[in-house]
Amino acid sequence: MTDLLIGLDDQTLTDRFVATRALTESLSAPLSAEDQTVQSMPDVSPTKWHRAHTTWFFETFLLEPRQPGYRPFNPEYGYLFNSYYEGIGPRYPRPDRGLVSRPGIAEIAEYRICIDRDMGRLLEDPGSESTMGLVELGIQHEQQHQELLLMDIKHVLSRNPLLPAYDTVCLPAPGTPSPVGWDSHGEGTYDIGHQGSGFSFDNEHPRHRVYLADFSMANRPVTGGEWIEFIDDGGYHRPELWLSDGWATVMGEEWESPLYWIPADGGWREFTLGGPIDVNPAQPVCHISYYEADAFARWAGYRLPTEIEWEVAASPLPVEGHFLDRGRLHPSPVTGPVPAAEAGPGNGPFGNVWQWTSSSYSPYTGFEIAPGAVGEYNGKFMVNQYVLRGGSCVTPPGHVRASYRNFFPPSARWAFSGLRLARNY
Repeated sequence: MTDLLIGLDDQTLTDRFVATRALTESLSAPLSAEDQTVQSMPDVSPTKWHRAHTTWFFETFLLEPRQPGYRPFNPEYGYLFNSYYEGIGPRYPRPDRGLVSRPGIAEIAEYRICIDRDMGRLLEDPGSESTMGLVELGIQHEQQHQELLLMDIKHVLSRNPLLPAYDTVCLPAPGTPSPVGWDSHGEGTYDIGHQGSGFSFDNEHPRHRVYLADFSMANRPVTGGEWIEFIDDGGYHRPELWLSDGWATVMGEEWESPLYWIPADGGWREFTLGGPIDVNPAQPVCHISYYEADAFARWAGYRLPTEIEWEVAASPLPVEGHFLDRGRLHPSPVTGPVPAAEAGPGNGPFGNVWQWTSSSYSPYTGFEIAPGAVGEYNGKFMVNQYVLRGGSCVTPPGHVRASYRNFFPPSARWAFSGLRLARNY
């Protein structure tokens, strides 16, 4: 994975590195030391772990191999803050990250400052396109962890009986969603996968040609109001709507609604990063699993799009939508114009909520895993996962594109995940 970036000048890369590192600290700023240490479930990582791990990434993959005589900030940090890179060495068990009370947030802050200083010197003269590519990978990696940081702290705070807010956010009043329309796409062959000289992850390659039959995709995501109709029609109690594993999960986990929804006075409230609010019937439903998305689509008489259909539909459109905004941190209502080409920030295919597809996460034909530990970034996870597309309201702006492939296990619900319907004509 040495040719990750082409045509980006050193100063722009330096500026982006500095801005990305600063944003992580800004996102952590509202949180106390106690907040930053809690791990509320095995899939969640403490905030301070995200801050340290993204720092370890730059130290391990750039400073150690490229700075002669470099001495690690703390040799024990490699064990504590390695995530899943088996080629690098042993790592502390993921489910136990919340038990690591030390180093504390002050020591993590010092670690970040020291590595940023050393990276600044490296960026004065990167020396090769390979080095620049790894810096860009580190920036993109940290952007992924910025979204994870917000996903994780939302779950942490939701487990507190006081339901405290992460920060002050400004959310629109409940409204009426725009009507559903359908954007049709004709039968034919299409090229999918990343193209061009900008950054991409290895799982977006190689670009290849596919055949598609006629299909249509809804011009907006499914809303909270539509999900309430699904609940009221017994959606969580009708086994005929569910995949076998999904129904077993619903029964075992006793799901009755999306994650973070709370029954209240005959209606529904939901926990947000700004605290509990009434469910807005015009906002995209969020924090649902693949199993729930699939069951809803079957209940509605439609289906989920494949990831190929989603990319074909999204590729001609600008990558515009509701992405990470410190003043919102919640999906925007789907109101306004209905044609996809004129869609507002809540309606278009990008931003707001990640959209489940019916596609298993697997390699494209001709995919090759890069040599070395960096090759463990995506390829090793291509099993037992489903693909999501589009980005969310906590995805950093500029991070996603039409070919971007996110993935989670089918039962995962703590991501900002929703759905968009499709049909065969």
